[in-house]
Amino acid sequence: MREETLKVTTPDGEMSTFLVQPESGGPFAPVVLFMDVWGIREQLFDLARHIATVGYAVAVPNMYYRMGDMHFDYRRPDGSTASLKDLPEADQQRIQEFRLHLSDEMAVADAGALMARLAEEETLRSDVAGSIGYCMGGRHVLRVAAAYPGLFRANASLHPTRLVVEGSDSPHRDAGNIRGEFYAGFGAEDHYTPRDVIAGVRAAFNGQPAIYSDTVHAGVAHGYAIPDRDVYNKHAAMRDWEIIFAMYDRVLRGR
Repeated sequence: MREETLKVTTPDGEMSTFLVQPESGGPFAPVVLFMDVWGIREQLFDLARHIATVGYAVAVPNMYYRMGDMHFDYRRPDGSTASLKDLPEADQQRIQEFRLHLSDEMAVADAGALMARLAEEETLRSDVAGSIGYCMGGRHVLRVAAAYPGLFRANASLHPTRLVVEGSDSPHRDAGNIRGEFYAGFGAEDHYTPRDVIAGVRAAFNGQPAIYSDTVHAGVAHGYAIPDRDVYNKHAAMRDWEIIFAMYDRVLRGR
């Protein structure tokens, strides 16, 4: 595998981006991995490597760059990553400050700058792209897919947050702008996606151009798809990969 760090110029500064792709072959369709609330770290790079091994170029942008090169990593005694709700209140507030600083509009603008930079890479295709996002990144996947429908055609949103909120700017209302395919993986025990939220997302995609599908994993909590998390569920995560890789193969390779 080839790994490098790109510097992506945005209207707000310079966004460091991890890029991994196969050693040979190509050009490869790019897949953008949108980070969760914890920020850029090795766990996300490993997920990017996992996707790259089957023939894609995977970019992981540091979308906290406006506040510095920062990520959060809180470990339990067994070495697994602790859930946000289990942290001391002061630590939760500090992480939330970073989350709140990064607006959906910023994420969309950053994605546009990233794709312009990736288009300069000779080993990457520039006509189609995929995405995958976790937690807040799962929401960013929806926003970005709606903002660039001609490019992002294969999109995966895993244990997403705040997809359905009050007001006309709720993310789920963007569903009609999305093209290609959109997959969502939900945990049945995820407090961010109760039944009414899942129903709202399904209704938003119903009758729209994008092909939508989802899986509600029984007995699974928020954060289930990150391997080192305390709530990681291997069966649910592997089922997601089965569906996501098939979608990428259909859309990004045209098979």
